[in-house]
Amino acid sequence: MDGNIAMMLAEKTWAVIGVTPNTDKFGYKIWKRLKDRGYDVYAVNPKYESIEGEPCYSSLSALPVKPAVIDFVVRRNITLQTLQEAHQLGIKNVWFQPGTYDEAVKEKAKELGMNTVYDCVLVQLGKSE
Repeated sequence: MDGNIAMMLAEKTWAVIGVTPNTDKFGYKIWKRLKDRGYDVYAVNPKYESIEGEPCYSSLSALPVKPAVIDFVVRRNITLQTLQEAHQLGIKNVWFQPGTYDEAVKEKAKELGMNTVYDCVLVQLGKSE
């Protein structure tokens, strides 16, 4: 297992960017699986006020705590915008789901000195079960 993968999975406070109430979408599945595995997970999506009765925050800055890891489940342009906010908040660990990054995102994360994972968190959580 990649060192960054193991390190991030050991962290228990996460934010999922792009959570949705649609149970068929990865934004929901990832948030739910992390919660079911005992992680403190914060939903971030400005489109919703709550997901299953839990608050959904409009941005990383709106969170009541600083998450140790953020997981991106959004389009690349939103990922790129949110990386700068994460950096300003001092968040160093970022997990990119497939389809959420391109070369510009990778360059930006590297430029900001972030720890990165480019993989599906559901697959990695499955390996550790």
